[in-house]
Amino acid sequence: MTGTYGTPRKRMRPLTWMLLAAGGVVVLVVAVAAVVLLWPPGPRPLFQLPVACGEKWRLSTYPSHGEYEVDMIPTKGSAWGRPVLASFDGTVTVAGINGSLGNRTPDNPDGKRGTGGGYWVKIDHGGRWETQYLHMLEPPMVEVGQRVKQGQQLGKVGSTGNSSAPHLHYEQRRALLKVETWFDGKPSGITTDEAEHIVNRTSRNCAADEEP
Repeated sequence: MTGTYGTPRKRMRPLTWMLLAAGGVVVLVVAVAAVVLLWPPGPRPLFQLPVACGEKWRLSTYPSHGEYEVDMIPTKGSAWGRPVLASFDGTVTVAGINGSLGNRTPDNPDGKRGTGGGYWVKIDHGGRWETQYLHMLEPPMVEVGQRVKQGQQLGKVGSTGNSSAPHLHYEQRRALLKVETWFDGKPSGITTDEAEHIVNRTSRNCAADEEP
């Protein structure tokens, strides 16, 4: 078959079609990602401390810890095995191991450190809000895709991953970015990691029949 003036028509090779199709997919993915990143987040959920109702915990940070990142330990008693609770209703998006576990346990508190966050959970609360819970003692008690309620137990406080002692490393994120943690409608005050900062807070992560 010939084109205008008898010039043979050029047929696109299969590789060309494949490259064009791949390019179209990339453009679509980039466009969707841009929309997701630019979509405004919803209002801040009424997050509560991720620990048992009425317990008082020390929230802290220190130099090089990471801005807006909070380490939590109880002001009384041992941290080992304390329940880690969901700060607000949501859907579990991660439940597993971040990095390597190490072997620090209540029976071997000075064991070898792991890397990363150890056993951890991440929850999507809608409106582009997320929370993260790291260094848990044992495999999470929830699964990816599971709906959880505020106050539902996710796991236990431990020292897996890159952790020097039992504690809960906690973060709140808005539109994928870490932000200052708020609890019961009040900011924690932990923002920069340029200096040590400590604040004590009492958990109001309570059921209807509980009092803080």
